[in-house]
Parts: sequence; C-alpha cells; structure tokens
Amino acid sequence: MNELNFLSAVEMAEQIRARTISPVELVDAHLGRIAELNSPRASKLNAFVRVDVDGARAQAKIAEAAAGSRGLAHSLGALHGVPLSVKSSVDVAGWPCECGSRLRKGYVPSEHATLVKRLRAAGAILLGNTNVPEFLMAYETDNSLYGRTNSPWDLQRTPGGSSGGEAAAIAAGCSAGGVGSDGGGSIRIPAHFSGICGLKPTPGRVPSTGHYPASAGPFAQLGVVGPMARTVADVARLFAVMAGPDFGDPASAPVPLRVWSEEEVRKLRVAYFEDDGVTPVTPETAAVVRAAAEALRAQGFQVEAWRPQNLDRVWQLWWNLFGRAVQVAFAATVEGREAELSPMYRAWRQRVALEPPMDGREWLNTLVGRDALREKLLRQMETFPILLCPACAIPAFRHGEREWMVQGRKVEYLKAMSYSQWFNLLGNPAAVVPVGRSPESLPIVVQIVGRPWEDEAVLAVAAKIEAACGGFRRPPLA
Repeated sequence: MNELNFLSAVEMAEQIRARTISPVELVDAHLGRIAELNSPRASKLNAFVRVDVDGARAQAKIAEAAAGSRGLAHSLGALHGVPLSVKSSVDVAGWPCECGSRLRKGYVPSEHATLVKRLRAAGAILLGNTNVPEFLMAYETDNSLYGRTNSPWDLQRTPGGSSGGEAAAIAAGCSAGGVGSDGGGSIRIPAHFSGICGLKPTPGRVPSTGHYPASAGPFAQLGVVGPMARTVADVARLFAVMAGPDFGDPASAPVPLRVWSEEEVRKLRVAYFEDDGVTPVTPETAAVVRAAAEALRAQGFQVEAWRPQNLDRVWQLWWNLFGRAVQVAFAATVEGREAELSPMYRAWRQRVALEPPMDGREWLNTLVGRDALREKLLRQMETFPILLCPACAIPAFRHGEREWMVQGRKVEYLKAMSYSQWFNLLGNPAAVVPVGRSPESLPIVVQIVGRPWEDEAVLAVAAKIEAACGGFRRPPLA
C-alpha cells in the first residue's frame, strides 16, 4: 500500500496542481490497491464490479500532460487527476450498470449520467464502479452476480448497503471518494459502517439523471445521489462539482451553491437527540451524539436536547413508499423471472408481501401525511436549523444478521436503520461524520440534519464536528 492512497481528495488535487505528485503515480497507487484487495484470488473486500485499468491510465496520462503544461495548468478542474469510483447503479458509458441483478446482466449504457459528466469535466479520473445489493434493496451488499462485499474493519461484517461497495472501497484506500445513492440511508449507513463521511443531499440538488432505478414516482420522492469520501472537505468538493439543475431529475431546482460565513454557521442553533423513544441505540451510539453536541457547544454553538415528534409515523409512511410502493414499481421487471433473483432480494420481497398492496386511498393518504409531517418538522426547525442524531441504532453487523439485542430489547433489521430513513421521507439534507468507536472498535458516526436546500450549512457544521472529534481513521485492513 502507498501512502498516496490515504491523502484526501482535496490534498491530491492541490499536490497535482503544485506538481508534487503526478496523476499517473496516483492512479497506479490506487489500481495497485484495488488489485491487492479486489482480485478474485484475494477476495478480501470484493468492492468493485468493474475496474477500468486501461481507461484510468489513459485518463491519468492526459491529466499529467495538462498539469505539466504552462498553458493549461491555470485551468485545471477542482478534481483534476483525483481517482474516484462510482456506484454500479449510475450510468458510466461503456461500463456494465447491472445494479447487482441477473435481470440486468450485460446492460451497458451508451451515455454518462449527468453527474459523471460533471466529475469528468472537473478532471476526475474514474477507476471503476462498485458493488451493490440487487436493485439496491438491502443494507448488506451481496448479490448473485458479483457476490458479497466485506468490511475493511472486519471481513465477517458488512460495509452496509446499498452503497456498500463504494464505502468499502473509499475506507480501504482503493478510491479517494465517489458517488452513492440514498433512498433509505444507503449513503449514510454504509458510511457509518465503514467510518467515512457522506451526504444525502436535498432532493434535486444533485441530479439523479442516469441512475437506476430512475428518478420517478416513489424514487423521486425518496431517492437522491450524493458524494462519499473520507473527509467532510472532500464531500463538500464533490458536492460542489456534482450539484446543479438538470431536466432529467423531476426534483431538480436551480439552487446556487452558497458559502456560509463563520458568523452565519455559528448562529445556527443545534438540537440533538440520542434515540427516538421507540428503537433503542447502543450506549456508544448515544455517547457519540452527546460528544458531537458537546464539541459544538465548546465552540460557541447554542445546543439543546430536543427530539422531533411523530418519528414512528414518519417511519411507517417511508415504508409505504420505499417498501410497498417500490415493490409494485419493480413488479413488471421481475414478473416471470423470480427464480433468477438473489436470496437477499427474495427475502426483501417476502417481507413486503406480509402486508397488503397499497390501494389508491392509502397512496394518497401517504403523500398527504408526508407533507403534513414535513411541514411540522420544518416549522420546528425554524428554531433548530440543525439536528444531531444517530444514523443507525447499531454499528456494522455480521453478514446475515437481521436482529439484535440492544439495551435488553430486540431491534429488528429495518427499524435499526430508521434513524436515516426518516429524512428520506421528509426531504432533509443529512451528512454523517465519524466520531467514535464501538467496543469491537467499529466506527460510529453522528448524523447532521439540516433544512431543505441548506446542504452547505449541514456540511459546515459537520466540518466543525470532524475537526473536534477526529474524523476518519484507517481500518485494520489498511
């Protein structure tokens, strides 16, 4: 392993600009790391489904020539020469985008997703795309096409899902950062399990054009694409490059990037809650939230303990859309090919089948109920523009586990993840940053939630917590 693998993306870009490291050297270091951890023979992480060795090296040579040219050096992009990865549910022209499913085996898009075009225009070098659970419907990354992805913290545990391959690759130094997607915690929970940072943007800030499933119907209500990286500054830079309107995303809006001044950030009142009163969290998870709150208080922020109401009702409405309605959306794709589905996705379908299909009245009540709860929360967030809370009730779990005893109470799979799911339904931006460790030395993040369209404020507060609490630490596999 080369120390270059654990520079931040911002440091990589700055050193390339200063010509102290070369894009070729940087890409070779990352390709070597991928070969070490991702080859079928090694099968330690199994984070990547496609590695574009020739394409990445060709891009690196072009980037190196531009960095060394007096005429071009001044116009280098914000990510010039930085090696990134992309979740395999996002279109990259010429790469398979199978979303972990045999039903999409061999699908290769002919055009880049909008955000991929923006990353390449900023000079990023794309190394490959990363593993996911089938159709993104699990918090554990495993599928019948590419197999199981393991955590760099403990190979017997999962890096989460559905952006699990992305999180594992970034945490292990195979990629400087990359792109995930999130309909129920799928950026934040893998970041939490893997000890990195991530942002679930406000819907529409980063266009989901070119993502599968497409941004339409329940996916447009809940799902976003967003950045993942080892530092908050890297997440912020990726967000700045990817953000902006695009007609392919029905939630898209022309919201300009905003720089929050130090004075504006410190005026943001912060509320925190350790648990929702329904689903218990581990003592270490609660301690991480308190530590983040105290870190902000020590920096002069006004911080108070406060918990939003009706969170269990929020969860049920999220499930109506993400579980029950999304299942209907996949029905035409799956019909007649059920035997080809992965065991994990079959289990998900069986879980959904325990409830009756949604009729038109329940669909309407779900949407109206969502809007009513969203209004109540946003009115309360006029007092507290920033909320701190867990991202998940537990740290990274062992492969195959689906329930846990937490503080003497049984916590089942979906409810353990509810701390992230709420904010998909409500449309808030939410970031995560590593703060503490479990007794098994697994990472635990705090979740920072803001008001819609104030993603930059969320990242600014996350950076304050990161600076005080330490942020990313290398996993044992590194």
